[in-house]
Amino acid sequence: MMSINKGKEIAEGSSRSAASADHQQNNPPQLSRYESQKRRDWNTFGQYLRNQRPPVALSQCNSNQVLEFLQYLDQFGKTKVHLQGCVFFGQPEPPGPCTCPLKQAWGSLDALIGRLRAAYEENGGLPETNPFASGAIRIYLREVRDSQAKARGIPYKKKKKKRNIPVKSNVDSSNFPMQQP
Repeated sequence: MMSINKGKEIAEGSSRSAASADHQQNNPPQLSRYESQKRRDWNTFGQYLRNQRPPVALSQCNSNQVLEFLQYLDQFGKTKVHLQGCVFFGQPEPPGPCTCPLKQAWGSLDALIGRLRAAYEENGGLPETNPFASGAIRIYLREVRDSQAKARGIPYKKKKKKRNIPVKSNVDSSNFPMQQP
């Protein structure tokens, strides 16, 4: 009788582990917020290319399509960017409403390009042909940053990286005897 139960336990154990493995395949590990956003951005960009007339293959994508995509996204922006002729141009806290357009904030576009740049290479693209890493994209982002900062009257200042500089001690260590091992 013990051998029958032992065989039953082994059979149940193997079916449990098979069910567990099947469960893991159906429910992959939870993605981080960054990875989820990167996947969503990549899918959105792919859909944008497929909706072009004629559709653009990802392998044929260049910085022009990326720039058009960034400009397309402006229609969904939430950042008020005052135009040169607006009475509120250059004011960080305008006192009233105006008809200036809403656009994507520079920081959002910069983060988006970073995620798409990474996704391109993770999906088989070569770093040297990455359209998200082109000079044209960097120039566009710099122009957006500068124009938005000017429109809001807030000059953009790049955050300086903290450098670890060894602190010199004012105490002269030559007065202290060395310990002998």
